[in-house]
Amino acid sequence: MSADPKKYLFVFAITALIFGTIFLFSDYLNNERIAQIKSIEENIDRNILESEIQYALLADAACEVGEEGSPLLINELNALARRLSYMEDQRGADDTEVVGLKKYYSLLEIKDYLLLRERTRQCGEKPLSILYFYSNEGDCAECEKMGIVLTSMRERYDTLHVYAFDFNLDLSVIDSLKAIYKLENRLPALVIDRKPYYGFKTREEIAALIPELAKIPPSDTATSTRSP
Repeated sequence: MSADPKKYLFVFAITALIFGTIFLFSDYLNNERIAQIKSIEENIDRNILESEIQYALLADAACEVGEEGSPLLINELNALARRLSYMEDQRGADDTEVVGLKKYYSLLEIKDYLLLRERTRQCGEKPLSILYFYSNEGDCAECEKMGIVLTSMRERYDTLHVYAFDFNLDLSVIDSLKAIYKLENRLPALVIDRKPYYGFKTREEIAALIPELAKIPPSDTATSTRSP
């Protein structure tokens, strides 16, 4: 029984149509993703310029900002932290957009930290802060547990600022922080009162390193910088 050539042509046409549709749809998705990345990059560039101007204004009025810090930067940091946490869960820590957002978040954290330092110089106060360095590369078994402890402390004390940085993030300002505080690749690492401490620390151990916390009444509402 001879094969019907029309049948084979029909099957070939259907197969070609399916593969062509898949190819076009995949190309469309790739173009959409490239457009989204470009849009995010443009937004980040604009936001960095805005935050530069905002930082200059806040630094000029450091004593008027309030002991809890700049609500403008804090609100932006909190919103970015929530978005960053969600994107890391959905796309993974190595995703291009996640890394870009983490870099922008780290820059804002450093700006807020510098504002606290400016308050020390201008107002004679001693803002309470912790720089926390972690790793997402699977080489820090206690980093997640350390992050939970620091988040609970940040939520307990309104005026305690916790700044979390990915130790391995390719960002020159983080390299500068590591050089300034002579940090070793022993994670988790904390910088408290400009001194580095390595390894997991309990809440009680951290409180012992910051005796000023004993004078602060616990709060149910967190207003300071959120750590991811």
